[in-house]
Amino acid sequence: MDKQKILDAIKKVKESSKERKFSQSIDLIINLKDFDIKKEAKVEEFLRLPNGRGKDATICALIGPEMKASAKICDEAVITDNFSKYSDSRKSRKLARKYDFFIGQATIMPQIAQAFGKYFGPIGKMPNPKGGQIVPPNANLEPIVNILKNTSKIIVSKVPVASCRIGDEKLDETKLAENIIFAIDHLEHALPRGKANIKNIIIKTTMGAPVRVE
Repeated sequence: MDKQKILDAIKKVKESSKERKFSQSIDLIINLKDFDIKKEAKVEEFLRLPNGRGKDATICALIGPEMKASAKICDEAVITDNFSKYSDSRKSRKLARKYDFFIGQATIMPQIAQAFGKYFGPIGKMPNPKGGQIVPPNANLEPIVNILKNTSKIIVSKVPVASCRIGDEKLDETKLAENIIFAIDHLEHALPRGKANIKNIIIKTTMGAPVRVE
């Protein structure tokens, strides 16, 4: 991937959002080709971007009472005693949208799946061992949380499109380009036909117009 072309696209993205009074996230969108969603294996990758992702990822722990103290490092912890209130679909969906990642206590994963799987599963929010999100009850959560805070997830599931956060407007353009190249390279290695599966690459801010990398 030509770094200069990526830099040119980043400049256009930033120019189009200059009037905003807040810093928007910047997302990478990769449209795929020759990738049959029904036949190909699901792509789900966790990226530790070389220059960070801008705003830290938000994290919620789904745990038993024995992990309550260690889970204080998370943005929120939901204890098993409170799982029942999330049988309300609106509350479950709201919780799923609120956080980027969920950590699950390994010994209660069946209860987590029963309480949240219906709503978390389809949008890729269930605790995932690939992301180090399933932990034993005696785990020290601090190193796990610190890793997840700087992690972006790239997933190809229901449609042949991959997307992930690669930073925000405050991040230097060169560093954003390095993050994009890192993410593209990672995705190419996960796709069955690598670079040949990539149709086009788009960069956009949260509220801005998409800019194609030419």
